[in-house]
Amino acid sequence: MKIAVPAEIRENERRVALVPESCKKLTKAGVEVAIESGAGEKAYFSDDAYRDVGATIETDLAGLLGSADFVLKVQPPLENPKVGKHEVDLLKEGAMLITSLLPIRNLDAVKRLAERKISAFSTDCIPRTTRAQSMDTLSSMANIGGYKAVLIAAMELPKYFPMFMTAAGTIFSAKVFVIGAGVAGLQAIATAKRLGATVTATDTRRAVEEQVHSLGARFAAVESDEDAQTASGYAKELSQEFYKRQAELIAKQCAANDVVITTALIGGVKAPKLITEEMVQAMHPGSVIVDLAAEAGGNCVLSEPGKTVEKHGVKICAPLNLPSSMPLHASMLYSRNLTTFVMEFWKDGQFNLDLEDEIIRGALVTHQGEVLHEGVKKALEGGEG
Repeated sequence: MKIAVPAEIRENERRVALVPESCKKLTKAGVEVAIESGAGEKAYFSDDAYRDVGATIETDLAGLLGSADFVLKVQPPLENPKVGKHEVDLLKEGAMLITSLLPIRNLDAVKRLAERKISAFSTDCIPRTTRAQSMDTLSSMANIGGYKAVLIAAMELPKYFPMFMTAAGTIFSAKVFVIGAGVAGLQAIATAKRLGATVTATDTRRAVEEQVHSLGARFAAVESDEDAQTASGYAKELSQEFYKRQAELIAKQCAANDVVITTALIGGVKAPKLITEEMVQAMHPGSVIVDLAAEAGGNCVLSEPGKTVEKHGVKICAPLNLPSSMPLHASMLYSRNLTTFVMEFWKDGQFNLDLEDEIIRGALVTHQGEVLHEGVKKALEGGEG
């Protein structure tokens, strides 16, 4: 089996889907690995580093993708301006692809993949189970996002994060409020605490309260009997009464804190609007919001994805693709996730596409010309995208 890794073409994407350490593991298992020349350069992995572990370097993108049995990518397939073709059209019919497809946001790519009979796996659809934990790219990348969000906030806030006792008097620590205690939120809590901030966090899932406390933060929650977590481990939508009480809690916390970091997504893809303009107006001048849900439209109604803006005296940062700002470690973690996925199903010199396996079944979006993912099928039937 031949695995191919093309250079990423999305603007400002610096990651690569496989790093040399992973190539070494794959080639040792008998997998042929081919890398497009320069694919790892922005993440500081040279062509020679790949050659040293048994991978081949190819300069012909069409030849690389057209001969591959399995293509590994970071971003969804796009129109490639260098060759004047869509990446899907360069794939061998019936080949396999794994990437962060985010299929409901990229319906055009999904339709193209189905038409080309590609078996396309989306890493964001991998079930959040114990067995699949080491394949979870969402968690790996969210960890980086949570870390960088706090650094951005610390740079933008006109205050120290830690408490300082100086000859001029005591400076009290900054107050940070984190919305969402998933992987990104927990990392944001931990990083803010390391910098000396006083941290409060909230989440619709009461099950995370213990984790929040273990990091030294206070947990603020809406009292409710509703179950806010799906069987797959993602947050789900709740009742209007719950959201009314949640809005009251968030408004109170936004007004009391210097920094608000939002990480809320529903189903891993949809960003609920949690911070209203009125909430921003009630915040202290100089306060900072870092909206980690900007890729999905943002948790704050005033967020402008990809920009930092100031509204009502509050800086609102809505960064995109934060993992790409740490391309070396981001690529290393992402690569390990994909390699674990491949090796989990590697048997007798080939990838075992077992449609009865829960991981395969959960991650497989298109196969043999059909769209298998129920949510994507509904979106396509509804004419979205």
